Amino acid sequence: MIHTPHVDWFSISTMLVLLGASFVALLAAVIGPRSSRRAVATTISALGFAGGLVTSIWLYVASGDGHRVVSDAFYRDRWTALGQILVCGVGLATTLVGAEQIAHRNDDHIAEFFALLLASAAGMAFFVGSANLMVMFLSLEWFSIALYVMCAIDYDREGSLEAGLKYLIVGSFGSAALLFGSALVYGATNHIGFTEIAANGSPHDALLVLGLAMIIAGLGFKASAAPFHMWTPDVYEGAPTPVTAYMSAATKVAAFMLAFRLLRTAFPQEEHLWSWAMAGIAVASLVVGNFAALVQRNLKRMLAYSSVSHAGFLLIALSSGSALGGRAMLYYLIPYSAMAFGSFAIVGARERELGAAVTLDNFAGFGWERPFLGVSMWFFLFGFAGLPLTGGFTGKFYVLAAAYRHGWGWLVVVGVLATLVSLWYYLAVVRSMYMRDDELRVATVAGGSPPRDVLLHVAVGACMVVAVGSLVAVQPLIDFAQHAAAALPF
Repeated sequence: MIHTPHVDWFSISTMLVLLGASFVALLAAVIGPRSSRRAVATTISALGFAGGLVTSIWLYVASGDGHRVVSDAFYRDRWTALGQILVCGVGLATTLVGAEQIAHRNDDHIAEFFALLLASAAGMAFFVGSANLMVMFLSLEWFSIALYVMCAIDYDREGSLEAGLKYLIVGSFGSAALLFGSALVYGATNHIGFTEIAANGSPHDALLVLGLAMIIAGLGFKASAAPFHMWTPDVYEGAPTPVTAYMSAATKVAAFMLAFRLLRTAFPQEEHLWSWAMAGIAVASLVVGNFAALVQRNLKRMLAYSSVSHAGFLLIALSSGSALGGRAMLYYLIPYSAMAFGSFAIVGARERELGAAVTLDNFAGFGWERPFLGVSMWFFLFGFAGLPLTGGFTGKFYVLAAAYRHGWGWLVVVGVLATLVSLWYYLAVVRSMYMRDDELRVATVAGGSPPRDVLLHVAVGACMVVAVGSLVAVQPLIDFAQHAAAALPF
């Protein structure tokens, strides 16, 4: 007689909704008429992510501090639910942008793109709730494989194929490091559950410490943190821009939320080691990201290095290892996800106009040609810099406060200096949009006017609402972050 574990189906309802929508999108690719394939696949994807948002919000309200389910393999708590809300929100925005900007030459693979998008989001939703090393690795591979294909989905472009191949090769090294590290941790503790690892690990076990180091390296690849960032500029530049926008936001949410839970739950006895390691990686990310961005002319590469620097700020919160650091990281991820996605979406709109890569030179005059997108880009860039126009200001303040409370004033100084450096290249983009003559008029668009991009405007508008609203409604979001962080052991 086979004894099967009890399954709390409601706890995994978000993944079930996303996977179901992914399956239906694949059916649309097989049996749907080509003329309506784009509209049908877009509708299925939007409904799937909307359903995922509903179930995630329901789980957030109903879960409380939570517990482990499905043979203690998955956490049902507000930390998981908030991560799923962010992933589904980014996925819904990607659906709107991708409907207009993916594979415009034909609709042969548009349904497959949305099926992969839904599947990768389901993997991330599973990843943030992982309760043991096996589920963590399997869910990591689940969404990573989907992302490898999405990066290369526009196979008529050499850059897209190159991005997919580079991400596959470098991502495989990251996955291997994570897997080998997990094996060493299992060998040291004879357990794979996060809670059981904490109860059975020895603080002086070299095998356990080596395994932890390899796990941190593997997660560093996914989080685009220096020195594990080498794939980020090339992949972000070569991948289709909607995919880049999705990766810049959703992947960071999944990687950092899982990393914080893993380190706090499974390795509390090694906090004196991993807190210093995370602080060192944070400094490396801030230095490499900001100084490399200074010399970039291609906007996607510049924003890619900006993403590396923001990984540094998130690592500052993680390195504190405190409840305040957990709340700061969660709050930071909300406006950052909106600003990162929105900025790449706007670059994608310009890229579609020109039919070429967007640089500081051909971005000139964009703010006057597309007033709404120009103002939105201005808000996003100033929010990245931590100026008090969006929740990026509060997020940076909150993160640096966590470091100061931890006793690391030197890390606060590094964060402030990195922010000052970042102002140079963020202001360079604003200057290009508004203070330079348009050296390359958009001549490739019929009638001399840019495409309307209605759905893209809706997505960017939603990002603006979240970015600015996170500054206006600071206290409710801090309360959400506080309730979610209460699920972790501090």
